[in-house]
Amino acid sequence: MNDGDTTSSQIDHLIPPEISNDKFYRAIAQVASLPLVRTILEIGSSSGAGSTEALVKGALEQEEPPEIHCIEISRTRFAALSKRWADVPFVHCHRTSSVPIEQFPTASEVESFYRSTRSRLRRYPLEMVLGWLAQDIEYLREHDLSRSGIKDIRERFGIETFDAVLIDGSEFTGRAELAEVYGARFLMLDDTRAFKNWDNYRALKEDPDYRERMASRFTRNGFAIFERRD
Repeated sequence: MNDGDTTSSQIDHLIPPEISNDKFYRAIAQVASLPLVRTILEIGSSSGAGSTEALVKGALEQEEPPEIHCIEISRTRFAALSKRWADVPFVHCHRTSSVPIEQFPTASEVESFYRSTRSRLRRYPLEMVLGWLAQDIEYLREHDLSRSGIKDIRERFGIETFDAVLIDGSEFTGRAELAEVYGARFLMLDDTRAFKNWDNYRALKEDPDYRERMASRFTRNGFAIFERRD
């Protein structure tokens, strides 16, 4: 979840890792260590010091580490991410939007969610939340980053379905991202008590094709891991 600064430059600030040495960090590493996991997508890598580190840590437990694809739009954070993992050949960094602007929710949809749902977004004024939405969209336009990034990565690397996906990018793109990666063996959701993965968590709970492997409402803004039933 955004940390509350609504200036456009905030996206280009380096921030401390949120997923760090906690229950979700350890669970992410465990998923990445499983031999059946050969391709991983991380949406929202930031500088690579949090969940990316967990993925790499788990991947290195395998005899042949899986390929990890990291998506990050921030110019500054992407530079730090790329530098941090430059010497790790199975980590691929992509500066692209996961989904194009057209798949973002409208301000009206976000406001409706805010007013009707007791989520963690209510810790912030509505005007601030809508400012985050406008900021994200403007940044993509300003930097010409509006892409179908997930689809582009799949096509470029010949990946039909990722084995594991972490959805932790923009506050506003979680639903569109799930639609792009549905079918992955493992779906890892951060911020399940915010707009980002609120609907995704509840949809997967009711989905007969997935089972909940782990969840917590009290680790930051909540997280969950689902595994596809075979």
